Amino acid sequence: MASRSAVVKWLLDSDPAIRWQVMRDLTAEPAERVAAERARVATEGWGAELLARQRPNGHWGAGPRAWEPTLHTFQLLRQLGLDPASAPARAAVTRIREQVTWGPWHGESPFFEGEVEPCINGATLALGAYFGAPNPRLVDRLLGEQLADGGWNCEAERGSVRSSFHTTICVLEGLLEYEKAAGPSSALAQARARAHEYLLERRLFRRLATGEVIEPGWTRFAFPTTWHYDVLRGLDYLRSAGVRDERLAEPVALVASRSHHNGRWPLAAPHPDPIGLDLGERRGKASRWNTLRAMRVLDGYAPERTGAGRDER
Repeated sequence: MASRSAVVKWLLDSDPAIRWQVMRDLTAEPAERVAAERARVATEGWGAELLARQRPNGHWGAGPRAWEPTLHTFQLLRQLGLDPASAPARAAVTRIREQVTWGPWHGESPFFEGEVEPCINGATLALGAYFGAPNPRLVDRLLGEQLADGGWNCEAERGSVRSSFHTTICVLEGLLEYEKAAGPSSALAQARARAHEYLLERRLFRRLATGEVIEPGWTRFAFPTTWHYDVLRGLDYLRSAGVRDERLAEPVALVASRSHHNGRWPLAAPHPDPIGLDLGERRGKASRWNTLRAMRVLDGYAPERTGAGRDER
């Protein structure tokens, strides 16, 4: 097994988007050094490449489904940690706010107002809150769409009464990001607690009635996640939300078990990619993104280990 220091060195030999998060979450570098590295996301590497691809009309991509690469590219920029206060980020957000809508099938609703599906609206809420456009109307809509079992489902408008892990994780990430931007509220806390219980009752990947694994693919991890759920995404969210519960022992152990002998986590079957950015990772090979996220999850749930993860902007 490779040493932790060797794996961290490998992670640091990468893009600024990886490096600054390693410095924050795994090596506990001083805040000023973390901020300086993070600032490079807007001008170097993957972040700069994505920003340069934005069209003058605010979209990434073209055609009737331009919303898809636009949403997921913008989502990836948030995951890269693009500083929302940077000039390139402000310019990108201005183009989106002033020009991008969800199209005529949604009454030309402005981007940050969201559309009709809670999975998309959860991601949109997270983006608005992170990039300086928190939308309380979108929060109210999502809170009103929470199902009786505690989660959300994009199929609810077509009659589904059971929640979806995919939709629920998207909404939870949005509500948490909004809470960071706008401050806590009892309604948000109650809604998130109910949704946490939905995930925890099922150990993040098991059927409530039988204990069977719901979807084997959730136990192998991919990045970018777009709208897809898996156990690592669920744990990384719960870590950032400060949730600790004995029912997380099994999913944490599952993440630990997916490490290869070299101390790195592989990239499982990637999801269909509407973004088209080459992150230098290949199916079945070591993934810096999966390794970073897995290590901070394991640190977050094993505080006696060096460098326990922290949730900071």
